[in-house]
Amino acid sequence: MIKRRAFLKTAAFSSAALVLPQVTFSEPQLDQADLLSSLYIRINGVVSVNGKPLKDVVVSDGETVVATDDEGKYEFITKNRFVFISIPSGYKIPQNDTGTALFYREIDKRKKMAFYPFELEKSVDDTEHSFILFADPQTEDEEDMQKFHNETIPDLQKLLKDENLKNVFGLSDGDIMYDQLELYPKYEEAVKKTGIPFFQVLGNHDVIETTQTDEQSVTTFENHFGPTYFSFNRGRVHYVVLDDIFWFGEYIGYVNQKMLDWLKRDLAFVEEGRSVIIFTHIPPHTTYSKRYELDQEVNAIRVVNKELLYDLLKPYKSIFVCGHTHESQYIVDGDSEVHVCGAVCGGWWTGPICYDGTPNGYSIYKINGDKISWQYKSTGLPLSHQLRIYKPNSEHNTTDELIANVWGYDKHWKVEWYEDGVLKGEMENRIGFDPFSVTLHDGDDKPAKRTWVNPVKNDHMFYAKPSKSAMKLSVKVTDRWGRVFVENV
Repeated sequence: MIKRRAFLKTAAFSSAALVLPQVTFSEPQLDQADLLSSLYIRINGVVSVNGKPLKDVVVSDGETVVATDDEGKYEFITKNRFVFISIPSGYKIPQNDTGTALFYREIDKRKKMAFYPFELEKSVDDTEHSFILFADPQTEDEEDMQKFHNETIPDLQKLLKDENLKNVFGLSDGDIMYDQLELYPKYEEAVKKTGIPFFQVLGNHDVIETTQTDEQSVTTFENHFGPTYFSFNRGRVHYVVLDDIFWFGEYIGYVNQKMLDWLKRDLAFVEEGRSVIIFTHIPPHTTYSKRYELDQEVNAIRVVNKELLYDLLKPYKSIFVCGHTHESQYIVDGDSEVHVCGAVCGGWWTGPICYDGTPNGYSIYKINGDKISWQYKSTGLPLSHQLRIYKPNSEHNTTDELIANVWGYDKHWKVEWYEDGVLKGEMENRIGFDPFSVTLHDGDDKPAKRTWVNPVKNDHMFYAKPSKSAMKLSVKVTDRWGRVFVENV
């Protein structure tokens, strides 16, 4: 269950309360030029492939955004920690020795001027490509990490071997850790074994939890993975990673002005009408408040200033791909699709499912030009496992209804039921609890490892009332691309 948190409080101060003493300086003050030189350093570099300069590659420090000139050169002043490139389409994603993506350089602040080149390698045409999305691995201890290494990673390795996925990259969409940041190296060992480059998104459990400021909270994450927001390109898709964790000892979902300004400058280099996929940990929007009939939104599970993001993305076909809530949801908010993906760790490594009944697993996205499709992969189960059904008056279902949990459901899907081979119609979609989750998670002493995990209402449950004489019940699900999945009881 999502913990209730105390959030930002506002306080009003009268001008009379803010009496500032006059300060007299005995030392001469820096003029503007000297002040700038003490804060900023000048950086430049060349982006090249096989030693030949590459023009029109976007380079940034998280504020300034420029493109390389005809000689592959860039130059600007900065006060930030990193300089990074927006890897262009058609080029391989460079990797650290740890298997994670290497698209950045750390700036040496001791220098007045520094040179940071980027060497790229041409790849095959990546118009058709794929990515693997790990939402919330959230390992807290050696036991959790062993499950990640021994369950999730082998499952992905088998998928990559069996499926014809092209130009694959991976991305961990936040809460890589469960506060124990010293385990980052073991995460790196795990993703290196997959053989594909991995990008990382900051989650609320990836920060230094003892800090009280947003800026200080991310330093360990940056030490391992580089900047917390950036962009890159594959085929006709522009990808953006954002840091929407505003940390002050607690957290809310929020994108600061510096990042919004950077995003506006970054998108200026992207042709209008293109697909833009944005990775954030906290979703910009969920239906949680609606499901629980709350009077107000919960700021820890949404981006409070999401409209500013939506405004910047209006010229594009945008999809937000998120994690955080350990459940599945595929909705539209504003003009953007919002995908909330099931968690690698499920219910925080307490069993085989998330607390909405979605199996532990990860998501597969396939892109061909402007066509984008996705599918959830349950760990240890075949790709065809896209629903779970419950027979009336059975172990987990004590009602007289046939119940189906279809975790990948969106409004373009169809969920039908059959009785003894005869189509009876579409099932009724209602907000409800997954019966298996109730069995595993409902009770003061369950689950044993994390007793605070409780079943959560979701909006991908389906119901039908069969006749008492029915011998065989079937549920047939057709997704938005025409793929069909059937389960029988």
